[in-house]
Amino acid sequence: MKKSIDNFKQQGLFFKLFIVMVVSIIAVCLLTSLVTIRMSERLFAETFSITNSKVLNQIKTSFESFNDSIVNAVSHASQTATVKSFLTSGEGDSVATASSYFSMGQQMKQIKSNVDAYEVGVTVTGVNGRGYSSDYGYWPIPMSELTKSPITKNTIAEPKRLMYQYDEESTDINQPAEHYIIASKALMERTSNFLYGTIYIAIQEREFKRFYSNFTSTGNDVLIVNASGRIVSSNRDDLIGTFAPELLSYATQIDKKHLDYMDADVMGKDHIILSNYVPEYDFYLVNLVDREFAVGQIINVRSVALICIAIVSGALLIVFLISRRLTQSLTRLVKQMSTITEKNFDNYIQVSGSYEVQELGRAYNYMLDELNDYIERLLQTQKDQRNAELAALQRQINPHFLYNTLASIKILVQKGNKETAAETINALISLLQNTISNVSETITIEQELGNMKNYVFINHVRYGQRVQVNYFVSPDCLEYHVPKLIIQPFIENAFFHAFNEKQNGIIYIMVSQSDGVLTCEVVDNGDGMDGLSEVGEHNPLPNPKSKRQLFTGIGIQNVHNRITLLYGEQYGVTISSTKGEGTKVKITMPLILEQQ
Repeated sequence: MKKSIDNFKQQGLFFKLFIVMVVSIIAVCLLTSLVTIRMSERLFAETFSITNSKVLNQIKTSFESFNDSIVNAVSHASQTATVKSFLTSGEGDSVATASSYFSMGQQMKQIKSNVDAYEVGVTVTGVNGRGYSSDYGYWPIPMSELTKSPITKNTIAEPKRLMYQYDEESTDINQPAEHYIIASKALMERTSNFLYGTIYIAIQEREFKRFYSNFTSTGNDVLIVNASGRIVSSNRDDLIGTFAPELLSYATQIDKKHLDYMDADVMGKDHIILSNYVPEYDFYLVNLVDREFAVGQIINVRSVALICIAIVSGALLIVFLISRRLTQSLTRLVKQMSTITEKNFDNYIQVSGSYEVQELGRAYNYMLDELNDYIERLLQTQKDQRNAELAALQRQINPHFLYNTLASIKILVQKGNKETAAETINALISLLQNTISNVSETITIEQELGNMKNYVFINHVRYGQRVQVNYFVSPDCLEYHVPKLIIQPFIENAFFHAFNEKQNGIIYIMVSQSDGVLTCEVVDNGDGMDGLSEVGEHNPLPNPKSKRQLFTGIGIQNVHNRITLLYGEQYGVTISSTKGEGTKVKITMPLILEQQ
């Protein structure tokens, strides 16, 4: 889980860039598609409104032609004395009555000839209760009901007007009602305005719709709405006879405001509404266009969606490849640069990727070159400084050590102990030779052991045998090289600081090797100290004050710093001590066979 989180962090730039591009591409594609669809819808509506306005004008012309035929028929009937006589004369003998009906039949044929171009039925009724129809089966309404019907009442209320009204009749309860458009006009004398009858010209709705049925299609409907809001005719049979006041309101607004079209929600759907008022009929010729269906015929939304998906997928693939290529080299560069915190200054990167990343890579490698050069010079400077300090310390041999040693030799000579005096002089000479020589040289464990024994011998001559030194050196370690004076300061420290309270003690010197590490230990059973764990910059070994004079001024901290500087921080000096039990010094160094 942690590895996955780390990988995600390392690829964070790629994911962020890719997500931003994904969102941007999808947003642009969606917005472009929506804007295109909306513009297409608007263009369609404007174009369709122009085309359908012309269609409505053609339908209106057909209506006007039909109205002209009706007007001619009504005018013929009102000017014919035979019709007036038939509708106003009283009952006579059977011969006269038969003659009257025969004459009326002949006259009715002439009246109907004005509308023979249309399948209609002509009916007249008079004040004498008589009535005549060109086809009683076409509009099967009894004469007695016709004179009392709202159609007749409305016609008589406005006798000078040719009126178109809606009617539905059902001759069979098992069959749907038949819808009719009735043109009616009161017959009256011109001089006296005496109403002597009414003429009705009925046309079945299925015949009436032929005026516009050729101009309709799925989603493109025509509705004829009268002044009361009733749909008197439509290519949609389910709407005929129903009231649609909302649709009437839209049609009225279009007519009054002279609008080309109107967008509105009609019958639960979004429609484009076109309307044309036909004053002869007092009808509104309304064209309803289902926007969703019509636009769907022009714009295949599914195809648009598939095309958008294909475009987005292709764009995302290209963006993925480009983003991956751009960020991969940058991610690799960041990952490798982060290893600087692990002190890995040799981690040069391969310069690749875009121009910008290549420039960053070159700058990074140049920085590593400069950094490594600086560190190398810094390390060399520090090494030289350490060696100079050590050389100065080595050459500042405490004169009291020499005075006291020579004084001890003098006493030995005076006492006649010439052999011990000679051994002391030889030990001092050997010790001085190895001390004041080149500090950059290393010596073997065997040689260092000889120096330690000479130093111990001189101290025994000076101070006696109260502190004994035991050596435990593994034979396989004698040939390994170590820096000079690497163990001597700890023996010196033990001699003069470890046995201030105790009068006698033992110092153990042990040298061994394991797993490629050379270990030198200096252990004493002296006074010991509290709270001491290891030597370091922030935890140096305290130097107790003592009046005893040391051989040199080389400190324990200096030894630790020399080892870490020469071999790395995994090596160095650690010290553990317990009050009253003693102190243990452990020195670790790499195994080196050749002289450096």
